[in-house]
Amino acid sequence: MNPDIKRILIVDDSPEDVVLTSSALAENNLANEIIIAEDGLEALDYLHKRGKFANVNGLPAVILLDIKMPKMDGIEVLKYIRADPKFMLIPVIMLTSSNEERDLVESYKLGANSYVVKPVDIAQFINAIKVLGQFWAVINKPPPVR
Repeated sequence: MNPDIKRILIVDDSPEDVVLTSSALAENNLANEIIIAEDGLEALDYLHKRGKFANVNGLPAVILLDIKMPKMDGIEVLKYIRADPKFMLIPVIMLTSSNEERDLVESYKLGANSYVVKPVDIAQFINAIKVLGQFWAVINKPPPVR
């Protein structure tokens, strides 16, 4: 993989949503490698290069993070990411089915870069992911992560 092309980390326990999200990103011809973490603990394993992610190099360009997940929910993952200087500058997009105001407010208080409610309509969902992927993984210029 080209070291200049960063990965997109999708953290979601729904296989259907992962397939839709990955397909939408692929439809946009993004060259970014997509990494899947099925829950919050796997997301932390990826960031720390543990377990099945032990041989991973580099950090993701963006994290698409679901909220409602087993083991460790997205709010807890976001707290962890923003508290660690190694990870705090990674853009985190809350990509969730939660339309609850408390989740929205808490996500922004904790430093989420964006909060996107998964549209019920599949065409809307695919379009939203295409736009997110294009902006955060290609257009956006993040600060250097050290």
